[in-house]
Amino acid sequence: MSDYLVKALAYDGQLRAYAIDATQTVATAQNKQGTWSAATAALGRSMVGTLLLSAAELTNDETLTVKINGDGPVGGIVVTGNARGTVKGYVQHPEVHLPLNEHHKIDVKKAVGTKGFLAVTKDLGLKEPFTGEVPLVSGELGEDFTYYLAQSEQIPSAVGLSVFVNPDDSVEVAGGFMIQVMPDCQEEVIAGLEKRLQELPLVSEMLRQNKTPEDILYALLGESNVKVLEKKAVAFKCDCSKAKFAGMMATLPSADIDQMIAEDHGAQAVCHFCGKKYDFTAAELRAIEEHAQNKKTKKEDDEK
Repeated sequence: MSDYLVKALAYDGQLRAYAIDATQTVATAQNKQGTWSAATAALGRSMVGTLLLSAAELTNDETLTVKINGDGPVGGIVVTGNARGTVKGYVQHPEVHLPLNEHHKIDVKKAVGTKGFLAVTKDLGLKEPFTGEVPLVSGELGEDFTYYLAQSEQIPSAVGLSVFVNPDDSVEVAGGFMIQVMPDCQEEVIAGLEKRLQELPLVSEMLRQNKTPEDILYALLGESNVKVLEKKAVAFKCDCSKAKFAGMMATLPSADIDQMIAEDHGAQAVCHFCGKKYDFTAAELRAIEEHAQNKKTKKEDDEK
């Protein structure tokens, strides 16, 4: 198992704990989108945070989408995860490289920005998806996921997200952790956790030393206090298809489709997540338009 996530309980269930090595997952996204260092770090942290959140909150076929929109140069970030451990994400402006910050690390805060929002939309199979949104409080993203959990989910948490990008823009390591405090947690357990959080090295430094997700939790919580419940593989996976893009095109106004046919004699759709291209001929566009029109007419007849 290369990339994987660990679910655990600590201190007899007083804490829920998650840790993840998502190196290949983030590297795949970087390769597909050609992101530069600052954009890679921002996207990678967002993907790790989404995987942790999905593991904690989703079951079966449920999904969630994290949207981060700050005032930094990378622009919007969109990541979708599910309970099965797969994730896909993209950044609006992939070619962003910035000078290192005062700690000689990639300046994710400047890349993302500090003014904007983090929104989480959950599709739990109900009629309407549920969205929770909070303002960005840091731009470093770990603190922003922590703030989201406290405000929207009312779960006191600690989230650490880390990506190490090599000089050639490749991803060396990526991972993170999430610790959630349960309602009956004792004060001394919380105090001990806070102390260890301050002393913990960066997750990227631990992964570069070949530490595992279990090792990260042991360092945070003490090995004797941790009960591992599950190990789950995680991976980048895009579920795009020509049929899905055809469905999206069917929602366009007829005038827009007519323009594509008249000017370009077809159309090409490009997936933001994986970069795959889908070509549509003029005949295919005309068929999509006619199908959408027939569907609209049938709906209007049914409502009469």
